[in-house]
Amino acid sequence: MQIVNELYEDDVLKELSVRFRQYRIASEMTQADLAKKSAVSVRTISRFEKGEDISLLTIVKLFKALNLAKNFEVMIPDMTKRPSYYFDNNSKRERVRASKNKKAEETVWKWGDEENGT
Repeated sequence: MQIVNELYEDDVLKELSVRFRQYRIASEMTQADLAKKSAVSVRTISRFEKGEDISLLTIVKLFKALNLAKNFEVMIPDMTKRPSYYFDNNSKRERVRASKNKKAEETVWKWGDEENGT
């Protein structure tokens, strides 16, 4: 199954857990071996492979233990590595938060009785 935005979060989690289990087995690691290498309990590994929710920090530990941490780079790429980042970047400040479109904020607010022109 391809992971796309249209999937429910539970379905994405189940697909990730299936793929993770396949990688673990292909690496010829038991859950106990992975637990030793990652410092994550066998019970937590079992829960994750069944599609249950675990913490992000635990997922990072598990991915590192299976040499899959490089895949995080694909999930959330470094914005400074994009060509558009270097194009005319001298005049731009680094964004620290998102903001709404200014045009949307310029809409004049009116009381309900003022909308009819009174």
